[in-house]
Amino acid sequence: MLNLLRKPTVGPLDLDEGLAALGLDGTQHVIVHASLKSFGTLEGGARTVVDTLLARTATLVAPSFTYNTLMNTPTERPRGTFHRDSRVSRDIGRVPQEMVERADAERSFHPALSFVAIGTQAAVITGAQSLESPYQPIGALYDLDGYALLLGVDFGSNTTLHYAEHLAGVPALTRYVPLEGRAQPTAFPNCSADFDNLLPAMHGRERAVTVGQAQLRLYRVRELVDRAVSLLNREPEALLCQYRYCRCQQVRELIRSGGLHPREHHALTRR
Repeated sequence: MLNLLRKPTVGPLDLDEGLAALGLDGTQHVIVHASLKSFGTLEGGARTVVDTLLARTATLVAPSFTYNTLMNTPTERPRGTFHRDSRVSRDIGRVPQEMVERADAERSFHPALSFVAIGTQAAVITGAQSLESPYQPIGALYDLDGYALLLGVDFGSNTTLHYAEHLAGVPALTRYVPLEGRAQPTAFPNCSADFDNLLPAMHGRERAVTVGQAQLRLYRVRELVDRAVSLLNREPEALLCQYRYCRCQQVRELIRSGGLHPREHHALTRR
């Protein structure tokens, strides 16, 4: 009985075959969101995921957020400081942390909402970020015709949709981060708990394969952004959650009082 309950072991070759089945051939720029435990038992853990993905992508990107630097008011004391090697918040996952620990990785400047990237367009993607548009690295992937890869996670981990909200004009909240010796304001989004509401609009637009116990799904960033913007134009509150005490309710009030104010997509400047 114990053998029957044992989780299957997934090796690097299994993962590589799955990525090949998705069409990844080393030419794509990909943002990844991964749950290691979704595979069952993954030989080599995060190291295997990063090594295998680097062989199958031109640029590999991931959110590397550090929430302990985030402040609600400019007078609040941050619980941490940010530097290039700051540890990624645990709920973001081990894969971004593995990337940060690699010497050839580029990491963006944002003290709370940084992105990490390795590959040919890493500097361009991470350099696109600003305090006013912290999810602009997704905008760079949009221009590079990049992909979003979900490894055993749902759309609640799909950071790309925050950039869609930015373009659609969903109101952003204001938070503060310690930067250059003072607290500086930054845009901060609603939560992502109900991002699965976009799934009907993306039906049939993904490539999917199962590796071990994990479902791997690959989407074009352009399609995710464009279809999410279209949904929000029709239903401005479509991606907001219903949890009573979530910050989504603040955003909902702002939408109901002032509507959406679409923002321009700023094409990336290649270096």
